[in-house]
Amino acid sequence: MDLLAVFSHTLQVTLPVFAMVFLGIVFKRIGWIDAHFISMASALVFRATMPTLIFLSIVRADLDVALQPGLIVYFLVFSVLSFFLAWGWAIWRCPHAERGVFTQGAFRGNCGIVGLALAANQYGDYGLSLGSILVGGIIIVYNVLAAIILAYYSENTRSGIGAILKHIAKNPLILSVLLAIPFAYFDIDLPEWLLTSGDYFGAMSLPLALVCIGGTLSFTSVKRSSSLALDASLWKVVWLPLIGVLGAFALGYRGRELGILFLFFGSPGAAASFVMAKAAHANAKLAANIIVITTVASLFTLSAGVFILKLVGWI
Repeated sequence: MDLLAVFSHTLQVTLPVFAMVFLGIVFKRIGWIDAHFISMASALVFRATMPTLIFLSIVRADLDVALQPGLIVYFLVFSVLSFFLAWGWAIWRCPHAERGVFTQGAFRGNCGIVGLALAANQYGDYGLSLGSILVGGIIIVYNVLAAIILAYYSENTRSGIGAILKHIAKNPLILSVLLAIPFAYFDIDLPEWLLTSGDYFGAMSLPLALVCIGGTLSFTSVKRSSSLALDASLWKVVWLPLIGVLGAFALGYRGRELGILFLFFGSPGAAASFVMAKAAHANAKLAANIIVITTVASLFTLSAGVFILKLVGWI
């Protein structure tokens, strides 16, 4: 495959996703969407449309192909390892009060929206099915570890971990995965009209969520970013994806599996990081800066990563 073909393929993977984010920026700027719309639309995606999309993608999946225990275990184990790597770096480099927010921002990615959208765009139904299973597992890992690290460095949230864990247990995305697996495993047929209606409803998820991400970005925050935000962002979109992909390659992963791992590892910071930091009375501004920087930077790092991996024949 020549360089032009590889470059064209790279743009086909990343540009459609980030074009939706850019539209969100434009719509917010010209007044077509506002904070209230973003809040309501984000809630709709989280509670209804995204669970529907994930449920249907798993129900239609061939679990013999999409359910890959080894890959899922590697993804989750490396995500936990990345948490400890980021935490160790934070202990060495950060003031005590900022270590929790730094660690969360450096290891927690937006897999449920950006990662899933990229996997679906790159690998179609296979990417959506395998990606949905990965999302179900990583949501638990991200929320538990983020709750622990923020509570550890905050005097105000020690009594709040139990409430956070109860919230995780009722997370609609996790519940949709748990509900869908028996349907897929036992090959339970659903009415065609229900599947079609679900397709219409679930199809709103990724475009709407990506537009909302764009609407929440503030480039003023980027200009005021601290060195800590830049450092955490480098961990999120450069160092951890690099280590994760090299580790997966060493274990023998190639092609679609390695590609999906890279897209998930390289996803920008999760918007939930800001919400959790604010709830913990931590430095929410630092959390917001990390989200903005990683979202903008990931357009380039993900594109460069896909280009290089495609060029060397790993994916």
